[in-house]
Amino acid sequence: MMHRNTADMQSSASDSTPLYKAEDLMLGGQVAHIVLGEQHYILRITRAGKLILTK
Repeated sequence: MMHRNTADMQSSASDSTPLYKAEDLMLGGQVAHIVLGEQHYILRITRAGKLILTK
């Protein structure tokens, strides 16, 4: 598993790939709703601090 340190995250801001913090997407909660086209997904942070994306 690859972990990115703060320096890597800052350097990523200059390339063309967007970088989002999961905590920012969750707005302080544990769940975020994501829409792609007409499909709705749920992104959750588990108790173990992992992400799960479900349809």
